[in-house]
Amino acid sequence: MSDTPFGFGLPPEEPEDGDNGKQKGGGQGPANPFGFGGGAGGADNPFAAMFGSLNPGDLGAAFQQLGQMLSYEGGPVNWDMAKDIARQTVAQGTKGAAGVTKDASVGAAERAAVQEALRLADLWLDGATSLPSGAGTAVAWSRAEWVEATLPVWKDLVDPVAERVGAAMGDVLPEEMQAMAGPLLGMMRSMGGAMFGTQIGQALGVLAGEVVGSTDVGLPLGPAGKAALLPLNIASFGSGLGVPEEEVRLYLALREAAHQRLFAHVPWLRSHLFGAVEGYARGIKVDTAKLEDAVGQLDPTHPEQLQEALQQGMFQPEDTPEQKAALARLETALALVEGWVDAVVHAAAAPHLPSAGALRETLRRRRATGGPAEQTFATLIGLELRPRRLRDASRLWASLTDARGLDGRDALWEHPDMLPTAADLDDPDGFVHREHLDFSELDKMLGEAAGGAPRTGGAQEGPADRPDLTKRDDDGGEDADGDR
Repeated sequence: MSDTPFGFGLPPEEPEDGDNGKQKGGGQGPANPFGFGGGAGGADNPFAAMFGSLNPGDLGAAFQQLGQMLSYEGGPVNWDMAKDIARQTVAQGTKGAAGVTKDASVGAAERAAVQEALRLADLWLDGATSLPSGAGTAVAWSRAEWVEATLPVWKDLVDPVAERVGAAMGDVLPEEMQAMAGPLLGMMRSMGGAMFGTQIGQALGVLAGEVVGSTDVGLPLGPAGKAALLPLNIASFGSGLGVPEEEVRLYLALREAAHQRLFAHVPWLRSHLFGAVEGYARGIKVDTAKLEDAVGQLDPTHPEQLQEALQQGMFQPEDTPEQKAALARLETALALVEGWVDAVVHAAAAPHLPSAGALRETLRRRRATGGPAEQTFATLIGLELRPRRLRDASRLWASLTDARGLDGRDALWEHPDMLPTAADLDDPDGFVHREHLDFSELDKMLGEAAGGAPRTGGAQEGPADRPDLTKRDDDGGEDADGDR
């Protein structure tokens, strides 16, 4: 730490004489206490450092933002600030292959095209999955509308980790100073919430320029039962692919509609995924050495120091068996969702879209590498929402389709214990051809315990009674790609 507590620094000395001590016209007057004029006398002034470059019109907004930062008394993230900054980032436009694209309201023609694509996608999916349609409405969003609609879910994802940082900020102060630093701790929490809000807002704004729907990251970010596409981003995504825009829109509509079916008709899936995220987050520890260094140099004239520390990442996963298991559960869950969508969408698109194969590979690579915004979130919350084993999961689901049919494959979503594990992704053929347990003896025991006659196979159908669940693959089990 510096000799001056918390690096706040001393106020600059007033000049003894010279131009800085004179008013316009040569008269001697008091030194400018704030240095707003940007002259040499204000160069070392902390307010000059923050506001000297601003014109009078911006000055009020800067003071307002500073006031919001220091007066914030909410949770670990200032979400009002996050939303404002996300909207500002969206308004500035997004750089892409075709240059900077600005957000715009969705027109009537674009809205109609999205609704028609999602309607047709649902028709095609009827032949590729036994799960019925999961979207009651189809909407076309601008980037700003995506920010507004998905913010509540991001709050659930980010708040737990941000809370850990807020607590750690107080812990890094020396014990003898914590008792007398109540107001300072409050200010630090306010600044921490603001800095997190700033970073999350910027990341959301950038991500809004990349996503094409409400389920791009493998999680249900939008309202339940509402399938959504972003026409402006679909056009940017398709630029340079050499594929007609109608085909691109239809393929992305298939992915959105498939996600909606899964999340609507597998009621435990949403809580399972978010529980996996929360379980992993509980095992993340804050790099207190990096945080202590940032807090030790905290200077109210340079609030970006804490922001830079957040950008560099302060999270380290615990190297424990529990944390490794939590990460495996999360990655497997994401891979199974994305792999099922990949396999189902390919089966539905291939007979109708000549470019289905090329679009499939483009989307696979896009999910595998992630964009700048995804990397920002990985830095901020210590977690990459990326299905690392998407191809393995997709092959497994395709092999299950060949071996057990649509009903047998989709029946595995009835309970999380029925789903493939990480080990099953290593040996998909072993999972596909595994003999299912015979529940007849258990049914008989349950029936006798209830005082009734032993149950027969036709009394109540369960997963083990369905012939499509025990059908074996006699042709070698090739998936839709021809991969074994």
